[in-house]
Amino acid sequence: MMIRTVLGDRAGVDGLVYAHEHLIIDSPLIEDRWPHILLDSVEDAVAELAPCRAAGVRLVVDAMPAASGRDAVRLADIARGSGVDVVAVTGLHHDRYYGPRHWSNAVGADALARLFVADLTEGIDRYDYTSPVVDRTPYRAGVVKVATSGERPDARDRRNLEAAARASVTTGCPVLTHCEDGRGAPAQVEELTAWGVPVDAIILSHVDKARDPGYAREVATTGAFLELDQNLRQADLGAAAPHLDLVAALVEGGFGDQIVLGTDGARRSLWTAHGGTPGLAWLATGYVDLLRERGLGGHVESFFHANPVRALSWRPI
Repeated sequence: MMIRTVLGDRAGVDGLVYAHEHLIIDSPLIEDRWPHILLDSVEDAVAELAPCRAAGVRLVVDAMPAASGRDAVRLADIARGSGVDVVAVTGLHHDRYYGPRHWSNAVGADALARLFVADLTEGIDRYDYTSPVVDRTPYRAGVVKVATSGERPDARDRRNLEAAARASVTTGCPVLTHCEDGRGAPAQVEELTAWGVPVDAIILSHVDKARDPGYAREVATTGAFLELDQNLRQADLGAAAPHLDLVAALVEGGFGDQIVLGTDGARRSLWTAHGGTPGLAWLATGYVDLLRERGLGGHVESFFHANPVRALSWRPI
């Protein structure tokens, strides 16, 4: 069992795991169009992670893929400064984070797969492929990420799914997906497994955005992991949050060992370091209290440790 972090490979995790976070999102496009998700400070990220570490968090996945605001050097600095291991991802996000004239729209699946494999095995480019000069750092990605829109993937999505799958099959790394509005997960599994990715190496993010327990159970029958992360945005609803209803439905359906949790905290308004609320540490504190209140306390270790450790571990090839 091995999890690849920016500071090296780990045989396991001695603590809680957040499976989908955003510690650095920094690009001119982000700053211009979506300043509310601009996260550009190592110091702020370290401050935000301090109460997380105090609550027992020992590993987080930073889910920003290649050339979309990722910075491997800053992620490594955050890991060192906070004492919380960070898994970086490679892959591609939605086209809105790049634009139609971006290089990522002018290359095929072969070139993308080679780039993703290099991020995973050699090191992430210091300039994150925004410069004609590529300077690979010692900081490697541990997951390949791909995003789709709608119930079925379009041509760009299928190219990216193929490239991500090929990188996963070549290296043994897991695949993390973005499900727009929670939808499209079954088609993602269909595409990825057709290219040879084992279903238990797939982590499907944001499924709880759909707020549909029946759909979530349908997705869970594929055997993939479901990453649920609408908890912070529903914190003010307490034990009545729809997110908790969905978790309870999955557990009742026998899918508790496929649930992993994150905050998807890509909002300055969610970070206490930026004066927001409830803060990323709430997932490991207030949310755990709500799980116990709903009679789900017996699953805390699975959701926060056993399941994500399995999900993020590389497979032998």
